[in-house]
Amino acid sequence: MMEFVKTPGWLDWHPDPSTPRFQLPAGAVDAHCHVFGPGAEFPFAAERKYTPCDAGKAQLFALRDHLGFSRNVIVQATCHGADNRAMIDACIASGGKARGVATVRRGIGDQELQQLHDAGVRGVRFNFVKRLVDFTPKDELMEIAGRIARFGWHVVIYFEAQDLPELWDFFTALPTKVVVDHMGRPDVRKPVDGEEFALFMKFMRENPQVWSKVSCPERLSVRGPRALNGEREAYRDVVPFARRIVEEFPDRVLWGTDWPHPNLKDHMPDDGLLVDFIPHIAPTAELQRKLLVDNPMRLYWPEEV
Repeated sequence: MMEFVKTPGWLDWHPDPSTPRFQLPAGAVDAHCHVFGPGAEFPFAAERKYTPCDAGKAQLFALRDHLGFSRNVIVQATCHGADNRAMIDACIASGGKARGVATVRRGIGDQELQQLHDAGVRGVRFNFVKRLVDFTPKDELMEIAGRIARFGWHVVIYFEAQDLPELWDFFTALPTKVVVDHMGRPDVRKPVDGEEFALFMKFMRENPQVWSKVSCPERLSVRGPRALNGEREAYRDVVPFARRIVEEFPDRVLWGTDWPHPNLKDHMPDDGLLVDFIPHIAPTAELQRKLLVDNPMRLYWPEEV
């Protein structure tokens, strides 16, 4: 049995998340979460930039039920590299209640892509956050995108706001739907009407194939999880950014917990509190249903829509 030692200072997932006050609509999808190992069963990749705690499918599904979600979209974690076995195992074990987003390399065969599809994979993730992964040549990524397009998959992109100008042409040339992780990580210390966020809004406005996850306020917030007057109003400085995207592009937004919250440095969020963030960014029942049910179902379970 392989033993893994966690990265020093690693924050484990919240052991006892609160029950949300916000009641999720029936059929809600947690459209961005991960599984880590367990390392003894699904070893972490040799090239990983961090070693996490174990966070397996049993814990993920227990959280799904506790928070009131019906389904999950499990995104391949960078600590597993292109070894998708832990994610695939969770998708299969879900009995159809989970879909996957994989990491693949250029050498993957069509038969292996078909096997991933049959297991529930519906997208691939391209990571452009330099502190998390080594750079993959864009021609390799474009080749992969062309090959997955025939399966009806999409590309999930993870980048930071200041890098959008240099990545714009590559993103808009992709032959698939494109889903942006966490709003392209805006700097919430800057104004919501400022130049940097305006560029991201323009990116979505001019490219109708681009969707955005309005998730991970705990990664973006400067203010943090502090409550006001006893209210469950954590991460309020992120609300104007997420709400603007939800209200302008209601049919192209997704939301997820990001459990088990890899690589956080200052605090581990209460997942119940994250669910209570949702009505602040999607203030009507119609917007909530689109964000949590209609949009993820259309993207990941189109055969059921």
